[in-house]
Amino acid sequence: MRHVLVVDDELDAAQAMALLIVDAGYTVATARSLYDARRQMAMHKPDLVLLDLVLPDGNGMKLLDDPSLCQDTDVIFVTGHGDVESSVQALRKGAVDYLLKPVDVAQLMDLLKRLSRGTPRSAPSRSGMRHGGSRLLGRSRQMRLVVDQIERVAPTSVPVLVTGESGSGKELVASTLHMRSRRADKPMLAINCAAISANLMESELFGHEKGSFTGADVQHLGFFERAKGGTLFLDEITEMPPELQVKLLRVLETGTFMRVGSTQLQTSDVRIVAATNRDPMQAVAEGKLREDLLYRLDVFPIRVPALRERPEDIAPIAHHFLEIVSRRERGAKRFAPQVLQTFEGYFWPGNVRELRNAVERAYVMASGSEIVDACLPLL
Repeated sequence: MRHVLVVDDELDAAQAMALLIVDAGYTVATARSLYDARRQMAMHKPDLVLLDLVLPDGNGMKLLDDPSLCQDTDVIFVTGHGDVESSVQALRKGAVDYLLKPVDVAQLMDLLKRLSRGTPRSAPSRSGMRHGGSRLLGRSRQMRLVVDQIERVAPTSVPVLVTGESGSGKELVASTLHMRSRRADKPMLAINCAAISANLMESELFGHEKGSFTGADVQHLGFFERAKGGTLFLDEITEMPPELQVKLLRVLETGTFMRVGSTQLQTSDVRIVAATNRDPMQAVAEGKLREDLLYRLDVFPIRVPALRERPEDIAPIAHHFLEIVSRRERGAKRFAPQVLQTFEGYFWPGNVRELRNAVERAYVMASGSEIVDACLPLL
């Protein structure tokens, strides 16, 4: 199921759009400022952002200044009639469309339908497991093992711990697990444990009651409730504060939790997939991860190999990324043979993420239809 973020400081307008989007079959969250939008996108990357141009802490276009934040996310600007020129500028910066206020319901529904006609970002395919414009592509023995492990564990509800270097594809594994599971028609929510401050983490995970602390003006449902029946992906689990690890362990053991400021038990019905770029046992030795929590999470471990461990996968992945950027920029280009040799001889410390960036930069640098070594970053 696709996830939409509505960014608008007018509460009534945001809530009205959110209700329409939920009725259309999407999950939805709202934000009332650029700061809140960045926080929400770090915690749960949306497939679509409906973004107001005028926000309390700046122009909505500033969100497009962070390519990593908006990568693989469609952005539609919502603006007043007097800001059409700004909206056109936003389209040049990467937005896919804009809507005029007051938003026409039929036009909004038409946009949602048009965007959903493409392959969903998290939908699996038989030739590869697709998510976020990427696939778990690979003909190597290591990747065949990963795919086999996913197929074996996906139909169950046991916790999975995904390990691997940064940029190797851990979130792709998590999303593919969800889409191959019996929970695929329910939400998959992702929370980056390194992106949320310790004092907000408990509220984000478990929710809070109105008035439970300063600033808690309304009741807030946490990730465990919002992902009910689905999957909760805990990225960078070793960055979770130790006191929260204790509470997470209790949820895993009892299947219950309480919102902050409440005495009423809530039942947890989520499948936990956690990920880390650290060696789990070393993280335990360093005090970054509780040993008892590790054993609860590591019921079924999946290790994602680094790109340099599977050089035979580099060319197909590079071709896949080139196909994506060529289609997006509406101009086909091809690799010269020596470029693929250069790619295969490089160490790739940033893994698949670095390869994608290298392909996109090479596409831009190529003046003709052929990408040669001179177009590459300094590999």
